Amino acid sequence: MSNSAKIAVGGVAVGLILLIWLPWWVTFLIVVGVPAAAYLALDPSQRRRLRRVSRKELGR
Repeated sequence: MSNSAKIAVGGVAVGLILLIWLPWWVTFLIVVGVPAAAYLALDPSQRRRLRRVSRKELGR
C-alpha cells in the first residue's frame, strides 16, 4: 500500500470517528479547515511549487 493510500485510509477513519462523536457541521469545518489552514501556512514560493506539481500530475 502506498504512502498516499495509507494517509487516505487514515483520513477516512478519522472522519468517520468525528462524525460519530461530533455534530456533522463541526466535522465538516474540521475536514475543510485543516487542509485550508495548512495551505495558508505555506510560503508563497511553496504554494507556487505545490500548484505547479498539482497541474503536472493532472496532465499525466
